[in-house]
Amino acid sequence: MLSLAVALAALAAAPVSTEIVLPSQPAPLHGTLLTPPDASTVAVILPGSGPTDRDGNSPLGVAAGTYRLLAEGLADQGIATLRIDKRGIAASAAAGPAEADLRFDAYAADARAWAAEAAVRAGKPCAWLIGHSEGALVALKAVAGGDDPESSKVCGLILLSGAGRPAGAVLREQLASLPEPMKTQAFAVLTQLEAGRTVADTPPALAALFRPSVQPYLISWLPLDPAALLAAYDGPVFIGQGTTDLQIGVADAEALAAADPRATLKLWSGVNHVLKTAPTDRAANLTTYADPALPLAPGVVEDVAGFIKANARP
Repeated sequence: MLSLAVALAALAAAPVSTEIVLPSQPAPLHGTLLTPPDASTVAVILPGSGPTDRDGNSPLGVAAGTYRLLAEGLADQGIATLRIDKRGIAASAAAGPAEADLRFDAYAADARAWAAEAAVRAGKPCAWLIGHSEGALVALKAVAGGDDPESSKVCGLILLSGAGRPAGAVLREQLASLPEPMKTQAFAVLTQLEAGRTVADTPPALAALFRPSVQPYLISWLPLDPAALLAAYDGPVFIGQGTTDLQIGVADAEALAAADPRATLKLWSGVNHVLKTAPTDRAANLTTYADPALPLAPGVVEDVAGFIKANARP
């Protein structure tokens, strides 16, 4: 009888996982709400770029389970989370428009809708937005302007491994190693797209990156300046960045922090882009991307949870 009582108590204390369907056109969006008993608040986890799903995994070789681990860790801290398959990805695949019709604003609008849904589901006045990688920019764009009623449903922002510069600057840095004349051609295409002009004839070697169908999306994304967006936001902000991140540097986090002196900046030593302990060696660092059994680095969950709790709305 005692063991049964212990088992029942354990079940009662375990977080409850609920599949959530958010009405949308042309098809619903999907996510997972993980709710611990007596949750103090709720947060929406916004995925990074590419075909990244609600758990932080991607068919492009990423199986780190970062968002699932973050959700489970926050549940242990009494914080509910709603992690999502973004429009066009995984269970939300049918909600994705044709590539030529996709715009960055669609992700921001979805983030606001998910925040409102999470707040209602959790019975809270608002929900936090936790944006990872490109998801950090989605979170910033979601609260820009504040004229959408759903913006009031955002408690604050948690920006993890997010760029501090416009995407064009990051892309130029990443493309700088291309051989000539490819590098010059790539930079010229970027300049045209940043000016809002499509490019009809892209070099064949650059077709995958600058194909005509993706150019309208790039035009909607490239002008966005995360530091400027953050400077215009007046809610609580946490900026978390690892020092062994191969994709986003400490300088990006510092640029974000400089844009909002009230923001809290936390640099995690020896932590990489998927928020796991990793060395600077590229090959060894990348092995963590495919290891879902490897836990998140010490301090990541604790720092995020501590900030959310310290800044929770009454």
